[in-house]
Amino acid sequence: MHVRYWGGGQGPHPRSSSPHACSDGSLTPLPPLPSRLPLSRPSRRPSSKARSAARADPTAAPTFTRGPALATKAIVDKKLRGRMRHSEALAAEAAAAASAAHTWLLPSAPGGLEAEPGTLERTYKVSQAELGTLAEAGAARKAFDLPLADLGPYSLDYSRSGRFLLLGGARGHLAVLDWARAARTCEVFPRERVRDAVFLHSEAFFAAAQERHVYIYDKRGVEVHAARDHGGAARLAFLPHHFLLASLADGGILRYQDTTTGEVVATHRTRPGGGAKAVLARNPWNGVLATGAANGTVSLWTPNSNVPVAKLLTHQGPVRCISVDAGGRHMVTAGADGQVRVWDVRAFRPLSSYFARAPAAALDISQRGLVAVGAGRTVSVWAGMLDGHAKAQAPYMRVELPAPGLRDLAFCPFDDALGVGHAGGFTSALIPGSGEPNLDSWVADPYASRRSRREGEVRSLLDKLAADSIVLDPTRMGAVARAPKAVREEVAAASKAAADAAAAARARALGAADGGPARMKGKNRPTRRQKKKQFVIIEEKKAGLRARLTGEGQPRVSAEERAERREAAAAEAVPAGAPKALARFYRRGL
Repeated sequence: MHVRYWGGGQGPHPRSSSPHACSDGSLTPLPPLPSRLPLSRPSRRPSSKARSAARADPTAAPTFTRGPALATKAIVDKKLRGRMRHSEALAAEAAAAASAAHTWLLPSAPGGLEAEPGTLERTYKVSQAELGTLAEAGAARKAFDLPLADLGPYSLDYSRSGRFLLLGGARGHLAVLDWARAARTCEVFPRERVRDAVFLHSEAFFAAAQERHVYIYDKRGVEVHAARDHGGAARLAFLPHHFLLASLADGGILRYQDTTTGEVVATHRTRPGGGAKAVLARNPWNGVLATGAANGTVSLWTPNSNVPVAKLLTHQGPVRCISVDAGGRHMVTAGADGQVRVWDVRAFRPLSSYFARAPAAALDISQRGLVAVGAGRTVSVWAGMLDGHAKAQAPYMRVELPAPGLRDLAFCPFDDALGVGHAGGFTSALIPGSGEPNLDSWVADPYASRRSRREGEVRSLLDKLAADSIVLDPTRMGAVARAPKAVREEVAAASKAAADAAAAARARALGAADGGPARMKGKNRPTRRQKKKQFVIIEEKKAGLRARLTGEGQPRVSAEERAERREAAAAEAVPAGAPKALARFYRRGL
């Protein structure tokens, strides 16, 4: 059996030179932390220490080099040789800095449990005792049983960094543990039933749903507020980006309360059906809450809508538990019909379905996509259930509990651990490959000091999102909402009327007051106007020419009469007594 185990980020501070667990279980010391992490551009001139290190060991970081070093000794030009040496020194310094950053910023790879190929070994047959012998000493201490049979069964919640654990006993017990260091932070005995408990924006405050109201405590166990508006709350959920505390009562009343102002933002009636168990889950990606009903439906709720934004018919019986992965893509539901189903939340369609030996009492999804399903005294952990390509044939691991009455379970963030609350107390089990190995200190820092915690709290308050920003698709928040159809039609009619009025005004300006078609471009050119004038003149002359050619409008004259008229006109033109020889000149007008 091979174990690729990552011990988690809850041990010593990552800047210390403590031993590191390798894939084979051996311990090797980490390299010393560089004096300057290369998060910025390297300096213009490399330091003498970097130049000497590059000359002494040019292959210190072969993964990050740009290629083989340039042979500068063969360059004859002194000026060019100096420039090339400077460039090579800068490249060597950048490669060494990148190697140091990679070593310290991404020190670990996700772990896992693998069986020997070609054998009959199965990973789900490995017990926690055997796994403790294979893992390193620091990781083996995280598998333990906390017997609290007199105050159970227990519900639990981990802080966002995974360092602190909150336990809520049904018989009146609340405790906050720094579980990685086996230290108790505070302990409260409220002397009434505790139905659920969750951390608020940090591990300094937590809320507990007790018999009558929801109470808020600080890290010392002192009650600081009583939320009396959350009457009869059975399940709690906190939205860290919106600072909203949500509670669901057995009667189906869902309430949202802003923890910064104390105002109840919204109250919804989910109508789960008679005798249904209160089931509440939070989508970490968009803040939408999912509730289960007795008729097998899962409803998705937001504070700004009195009706569910979506409904899914998931089972043929009451829904017992729901969980959504960190990316908001998959949802796993378990029902009283004995089925565990995986859903694509984006497309609202089922991906796969599994039959359980008994109806599940609790389930959870890890940061790496492992699904834990608990019922009775057994917790089965499945790998590849969210892929949707091939259905898993056997569980990845199986955890046997020391006592029955399983009530709640949860994966520890940034660690390979699974916490289970049952009637006998609390059990922590090792699940290799469940946690994200490389944590982001801006999101959750388990090594945060008091000052950094205060700065993080102020930054979270400044970045707080409004309650009405919770929608199914947060990526559409920056888009412009489309107007209703009636409004669009009204705007289109107004635009058409304005366009018609503008066209009529242009027509009147061009002399087309009768509303006729406006002149087209080029109809009033000088050449066109001249051609039109000539056409009118020719048309006027055509009538006279046609009348003269056809003789219309005048009496008809014979040829003899025309000859006599010519002779009479010629005789009148010659004066009396003029010689005949000169008569022809008078007729011509000379």
